[in-house]
Amino acid sequence: MEWQVVTVIIALSGFAISIITPIIKLTKSITTLTVTLKQVDSRLTAQEQSSKNSHKRLWEKNEEQDEKLNDHERRITLIERK
Repeated sequence: MEWQVVTVIIALSGFAISIITPIIKLTKSITTLTVTLKQVDSRLTAQEQSSKNSHKRLWEKNEEQDEKLNDHERRITLIERK
């Protein structure tokens, strides 16, 4: 009878280990994935802000060039009228 109890304990221990080991690995993988996604999210947010700033600078430069071009057009028009 004792050997049956020992056999049951060993079987239950093996079963518990076979269930717990994948759960631990899965938990570790989920944690790693969560950390990685948080890093990607923060980098994406930083990239979006950087892109927004770059576009703003480009449009400001474009407006400045448009003003210069309009000024040149006015000056050429005045010269042509003379």
